[in-house]
Amino acid sequence: MVTFLPTRPGRLADVPSFARAIGGAESNVACALAAAGHAVRWVSRAGTDGFGDHLVETVASYGVDVRHVERDPARPTGVYFRTAGDRATDAHEVAYYRAGSAASAMSARTVDLAAVRAGRVLHLSGITAALSGGCLDLLRELTAAAEDRPVLSFDVNYRRGLWGSGEGPEVLLELARRADLVFVGEDEAEEAWGVTGGPEAVRALLPEPAVLVVKQGAAGATAFVPGAGAGGGAGASAAAGGWGLLAQFPAPLAGRGGSVPAPVRETGESSSGTFEPAPVVDVVAPVGAGDAFAAGFLSGTLRGLPLRRTLRLGHLFAAAALTTSADLAAPPARDTADRLTALDAGRWERLRLGPGWTEADPAEEEVRTP
Repeated sequence: MVTFLPTRPGRLADVPSFARAIGGAESNVACALAAAGHAVRWVSRAGTDGFGDHLVETVASYGVDVRHVERDPARPTGVYFRTAGDRATDAHEVAYYRAGSAASAMSARTVDLAAVRAGRVLHLSGITAALSGGCLDLLRELTAAAEDRPVLSFDVNYRRGLWGSGEGPEVLLELARRADLVFVGEDEAEEAWGVTGGPEAVRALLPEPAVLVVKQGAAGATAFVPGAGAGGGAGASAAAGGWGLLAQFPAPLAGRGGSVPAPVRETGESSSGTFEPAPVVDVVAPVGAGDAFAAGFLSGTLRGLPLRRTLRLGHLFAAAALTTSADLAAPPARDTADRLTALDAGRWERLRLGPGWTEADPAEEEVRTP
C-alpha cells in the first residue's frame, strides 16, 4: 500500500497534512532484504494509478525485482493513513482504504505461481490471508506440501481488525503449521490463540515448523530450532559452526535441494529455545519493526550466520525501523551489523540505539552505547 504519515502528532481529524511513503508487510521485508544485499523478488498486484506507479517504483529503488507485479486497470492501489502515536495505545489511529484494491484481488489465478516459487525462500504474511477469499486460497495453495516448494517463511501478523470476530486465529494457526519458519509475537499468540506461559507454550502449540521465532517485544526473541543432526539433514556435521552450510530442515521441507542454511543449536544452547535480548532502542515509531526483524533473521539465515548472531541481526534491522518515523527503513550497513552482532554479551547488552545510529562510522568501537 501507499502510506500517508502525519506531519505532526494529533488525531487524524486534526492533522493538516501527510507525507507519502510505502508500507506493507511483505514489501517491507523484500525492501529490507534487498537493501542488505540479497536477491529479492516481490510478487503482488497494484493499480495502474499514480499510487501504483509510486509503490512499484519505490520498491524497485531498493533493488527488488518487481517484474512480476501485475498492474490492474480496474482496481485501485490500496492506501492508508495513520497517526504518529503508538499503535498499542488508544491514541493511535489507522484508516485503511484497500477494500476492492488490486492487491485484494490476488488469487491463484491472478498471480504467477512459478515466479512466486522460484526463490530459495518464500516469505508470506497472515495479513494477506485476511484481505479476501482469493488471497486466503492463494496462501493455502502456496503453503501446501510439495516436493519443489521453497523453504516457507510465515509471519503470523495477527490483526484483529482485519479478521473481526471471524475465523482468523484458526486460519493463521493452520497456515503457521504448514510453514518451515514461523515468526510470531508472544503478545499476538496470546491475543489470537489464548496462549500464555511464554515462548515454550507457543512452541507447544506450534511443534510442526522446523524453526519458530517468538518475538518478545523490547525484551528480545526466542528461537526454537532443530538440534544437531535433526531431520536427518546432510549438514549435521556443520553444527559446530552454528547454522551450518547445508539445510537441516526435514527433507520434505528443505526445498531446492537443501540450498538454504538452516538453524542448528550451538554448543550449550537449551533445547527449550535460544533467547537473545534486544538492545535498548530510543523508539520513534513502532510500525514496521516486526517486518524488519523478519528481514534481519532471514538475512542471517541466508548468510549462514550462527543462531545468536542471526537473532541479533533481526534485532538490529528492527532497531533501524524503530528509530525512523516511516514503516520502512534501510538496514545498517553489513560491516556495521557484523561488528555489532559479534560483540560479547556484556557489550551487546549495553548497546543503546537512537535515531541516526545506522549512519554511524563503522570504525567506531561501539555505536551509541552509554
